[in-house]
Amino acid sequence: MGDGLNIIVCIKQVPETTEVEIDPETGRLRREDVAAVINPFDEYAVEEGLRLRERYGGTVKVVTMGPPMAEAALRDAVAMGCDEAWLATDRAFAGADTLATSYTLGLCIGRMAPYDLIICGLKTTDGDTGQVGPELADHLGIPHICYVNKVLEVSDGRIRVTRMLDDGVETLEAPLPALITVTKEINQPRLATLRGRLKARKTEIHRLTSKDVDGDPERFGLDGSATRVIKVFTPEPPAGGEVVEGSPDELAERILEKLIECKVI
Repeated sequence: MGDGLNIIVCIKQVPETTEVEIDPETGRLRREDVAAVINPFDEYAVEEGLRLRERYGGTVKVVTMGPPMAEAALRDAVAMGCDEAWLATDRAFAGADTLATSYTLGLCIGRMAPYDLIICGLKTTDGDTGQVGPELADHLGIPHICYVNKVLEVSDGRIRVTRMLDDGVETLEAPLPALITVTKEINQPRLATLRGRLKARKTEIHRLTSKDVDGDPERFGLDGSATRVIKVFTPEPPAGGEVVEGSPDELAERILEKLIECKVI
């Protein structure tokens, strides 16, 4: 690790409220005139990066892809304690799905190298896919571990963590560089201090455009997206069920008939 860990944290700016309108033509969120914040899961990623820096030394760089207004989220991360902030912003990046987003972030991180560890939040509140972290690791050709709820140790070029699964907790180890996505159970994010906010105001935001990252234009933004939002709608509420009365035997027989009728059994 040399002089400590070189940590990169990926964040996203998301609407502060879930009451966001959908553009019926494009199927995208209408983000204009809506207050925006750091994606809540990403705050835990930033906090874990800062805690690891406190344990092992090094630097914490934060990166996001988005419009110029996403600079505000980066400054919030710097106010928490991050050392550098990087913004990938270009009209060519607009409309990206998770595949195009992770491709672009991978190119940006290549410009931010060297790095030992990349930390992402588990998912975003506006997309809720949890795909960008693993896809980013694949683009970079490094191992990744999802659902991390505790970093046990980083030493001898390896990281050891525990992660939460539906049926228990696993302890895993991976060589560095590596990428982890973290859950909300991993820590409690700190509040920005006044000194941190003053620093954030003066911090230079390193901007990267499509020309700076030198990638394949056909893999950026909407053109590079493997998926499209075809339709966004509110599903119809479920219809009322059928009330069945009778003795236990009669109820069992009626339910069996219904299951057979619906071809469930």
